[in-house]
Parts: sequence; C-alpha cells; structure tokens
Amino acid sequence: MNEYAIYHRPESEYAYALDENTLRIILRVAAGENFSRAELLYNNKYDFTKSRSHTEMHLVSTDGLFDYYGTDIKLTDVRFAYIFKLYEKTDSGDTGDKIYYYSEAGLSETYDFVLAYYTFFQFPFINQSDVVKRLSWTDSAVFYQIFVDRFSRGDHGKYDGYITQEWNEIPTARCFAGGDLKGIISKLDYLAETGINALYLTPVFCADSNHKYNIKNYTVVDPQFGNNDDLRCLLTQAHDRNMRVMLDAVFNHCDMSHEFFCDAVNYGAASQYREYFLTDGDRPDFEKGNYAYFADCKYMPKWNTSNKKVREYLINIAVEYIKSGFDGLRLDVADEVSHTMWRELRKAVKTVNPDALLIGEVWHENTHYLRGDEFDGVMNYRVHKVLIDHFGVRAVSAEEAANRLNGILMQNYEQVNGMMLNFLDNHDTPRFLRLAGGNTDLVLSALVALIMLPGIPCIFYGTEFPMDGGSDPDCRRTFDWTFETRDEIYFSYYKSALALKRLRSVQSGGYSVYAVGDLLVIERRTVGETVKAYFNRSGAPCDVPAVGETVYARHYADGILGTFGAVVMRERGGRA
Repeated sequence: MNEYAIYHRPESEYAYALDENTLRIILRVAAGENFSRAELLYNNKYDFTKSRSHTEMHLVSTDGLFDYYGTDIKLTDVRFAYIFKLYEKTDSGDTGDKIYYYSEAGLSETYDFVLAYYTFFQFPFINQSDVVKRLSWTDSAVFYQIFVDRFSRGDHGKYDGYITQEWNEIPTARCFAGGDLKGIISKLDYLAETGINALYLTPVFCADSNHKYNIKNYTVVDPQFGNNDDLRCLLTQAHDRNMRVMLDAVFNHCDMSHEFFCDAVNYGAASQYREYFLTDGDRPDFEKGNYAYFADCKYMPKWNTSNKKVREYLINIAVEYIKSGFDGLRLDVADEVSHTMWRELRKAVKTVNPDALLIGEVWHENTHYLRGDEFDGVMNYRVHKVLIDHFGVRAVSAEEAANRLNGILMQNYEQVNGMMLNFLDNHDTPRFLRLAGGNTDLVLSALVALIMLPGIPCIFYGTEFPMDGGSDPDCRRTFDWTFETRDEIYFSYYKSALALKRLRSVQSGGYSVYAVGDLLVIERRTVGETVKAYFNRSGAPCDVPAVGETVYARHYADGILGTFGAVVMRERGGRA
C-alpha cells in the first residue's frame, strides 16, 4: 500500500455535513490500490473505545492519481468519532487479506482501541449553523449572461450620440453599440422560450465605458442603459416570468471619477477618504500611479477593503441591491478583496435574503472561499478549461478529461458543487466556437456536458447561433436579432440541450464521470431515474453501451455514436 498517498482530514472536503444529521466521509488513497474492502469504524466519541459500528465504503471517484472511497452516515448522535479499516489483497490466497488501520496517528497494522481517544478522527458536533446550505432554486437554474451594451436596444428615443459603431460591426475595446435595459425587457419572452430562467447582467451603473466595470456611482443606472425605473421594470418583468436576476457587483475597484477618490486626490492627507484607497504618499497621482489599481488600469483605483469604513460603504450597497430585488450577486475580481469583506458581506446579504446567490470571480484555487462563510459558488474556470481541452482544442482524451473533472469535483462539498457557475465562455474569454475551430458539433457536445455536470450552467448571449469571436473585445459582439446568422438545426439542438436541466436527476442527483474507451460519460442519478450522457470526441464512430429512453441525440443511431456526437439516455429505476 502506498502510505504516502493515503489522506483524510476532518471538517474539510473529506468530512463534512450534508445536513443536520448526515456526514459524508471520504478517504483518499493511491489510484489502483488493491483493496478487497474498506470500512468505516465509528461511534459517538464518548463510546468509541467500548464499541463501534462498521459500514463499508465504496469507490466513489478517481482522478487518475488518487482513488476516493466514500460513505454517507446518518446519525442519531452527532458527536462522531471514527477510523478506517482497510483490507489489502495479498499475493497468496492462503494468508487472506492484510489489514490496516488509518487514524490521526497514520497507517498501522494494529490499533489500540482502549486508547483510541488520543488518535481517532472526530467530527465533534454537527452545528446547524455550520451546515452549508444549497439554495433550492439553483437546482433548475439556467443562467444567461448579457453584456448589456451588445444585447438589444429597446429605447430608440434616448440620446444616442455616444454610439460609435453600427449594430452588426465587429467591436473594438472602446466602442458603444447602444444596447440597454429596455432591450433586455423586450426579449424576456424569447429567452424564456429557449429554456433560460435566470439572467446574469454585467454592470449597469454609471461609468464611461461600454462594460461599466469602472463604476463612478453605484446606485444610479447609466443613462446609456436607461434609468433606475427601467431597472426596476426589468426585475419585475423577469420575476413575473419566474426568472431570477443576478447583478455583476464591482467591489474591488471603482472609477477614478468616483467622488471619494476625487476627494483623496484633491485633499491628500487631509481627505477623510485617503485611507479608502491604497496610496504610497499623501495623495493619489495618476501620472505616478502611486496607488493600487485593477490590472494595468490606473483609471480603476482599488478599494482598501481592509478598512472598516470601506467595507461598510460597499456592503451597504450590496444590501441595497438585494433589497431592490436582485436574486444574487456575481462579485468581480473576488480574489483580490479581503476575506473579511466577503464574510461580512455574506452575513449582511443573507440576513436580507437567505436565498440570494453569491458567486465569486475566482479563476484559480477556490476552496477556501467555499466553506459556507463567503461565497455559495464561484465562476468555475477549472471546469471551463477541461471542456476547452477536451471538446474545444481536443488536447486531452476522455479518460484524462474524466480524471480532471473528478479531481475538481472532489475538492468541494456536494452542496457547493451544485452552486458552481459553469460556463463555456463569457465576456473575458474567446467564444467556444472559435476555440472549437468553428465545429458546431463540438460546441453542442460541450453544451450538453455543461448541462449534465453538477452546478449551474451559464450561457453567454449568442451561444444559440452560435456566435463567433476571439478574445476580448471580439467576444463581445452584438446579437443578431434578424436571426440571419442563426443555424436553425443547431438552434434546435441547443434548446434540447437546455431542456435536459428539467430532468430531476440532472438537477440534483448524484453523479459519476468516467471514460468507456474513447467515450466520455457523465452519469446523473436519483431514486427512480438514471441519466447517462455519452460523448464521442474521437475521430471514429463508437459503440454505446446504453439502454433506456433517448432524450438527446446528435449523430447517434442503432447503438453507434458518430464522430463528435453526443447521446443522452434515461433509465427508469436506480439509486441516488
């Protein structure tokens, strides 16, 4: 046995509460360990030395490097103590299995149960307030991200002297196309008919850019997009259609024209707002760039969120957004903001609306944000990259894609995996169609995988065409409301893919990701229903070992899945 690979840690992704009476316990071992059996030995922590219950653990996932054994324990006494008992197959059938114990003391061939209180693992108590809650409405949510300036113009009577491009022109970084809030309102029925039931809006408040991430005023809608009445109307109209709305909230930085920053520039050390920003010297100086700012954009000074008054100012804004009717916040550049800020913001927002969704923009390692005291989920760039590598640029096999997806899924609580915001592309990335070399079959396969994976799918506007585009700003093209560029066959499959999210097991069921030969398989299951999606990204047709009702099929017939095809089968019955 590889002693160096075995690992467990209480109160982590390896041991956490699913609810007030249920614990999920995971043990990591080296991939391919030759076990005949793995057991969890447990009792309440005060009686463990006297007696113990045994339950078998099952192989629940593998990432190629490690295997993960797991079990869910329903408890009547939540003061929990446990160790692991492992049965390793030996070369000789005469000697039987070799037994190991794994505890806080490490791996051993014997274990002293009399003195177990020194070394057993424990989950001392399941406190209700510590249990991570999954927001029930996210089970069926399908988000649609709208870059407001490029989606639809609804107000043709507004001042439009700011518009610098024709609607169908390729955008530049600083051009304006004229999209607005009334345009979005006018298209809500269209979105609902395609299967969308949640909107994610890029910023809408006063800023001199087309993207509005350099906010000057956090409470006044930019006149290019309309006014505050238009925003209230959008929220009302969306909610009337049972459609949620999430706002992009920018609390890492603001615009240099924000009144607080201007005060710091004008009055320097005498300004009450000087400590609201991170300045080297008495006052911020644009030419010197002697203050912290976002990326290389000196016009976006960074807030000092270690400052209590800054936190109070920004958190009050967040609370007002939720009070006004937004159902969630996507928090921009979240990994550069203090953890203190996010913990305080969560408490304030959840006090107003416990069902408000908080999504952080975190591109890299993110588990430290996802333990129930900061975000509900993050923008899932790690899943995004796997989908690019397998379906887009076709750089990794089905087995490697499955291993990488499993590695990601095993790093978070079950509840958190269900609230991660999964996407193929967004306003900061090239369009998936471009990455797939224009192959719409690969886009559709990736879209089906997106829907099938645990989490909340988020569709970037125009994916239903599908829209082409390179890196920012080319990914932010205008929506073709003439539909002349829409591939109608593709569009039909697009709607069928989104409809998979209506299946109960796809919404909230258990999951497995694995490879069968060249096929990537994503399986979702709940009591009474198992749904399996098969993806053939290889260069040749493949046999599909599938039975049941076909609920989605592209390039599939008579048990054969063609090149770049996908098929989804539903079987009645099965376990969760």
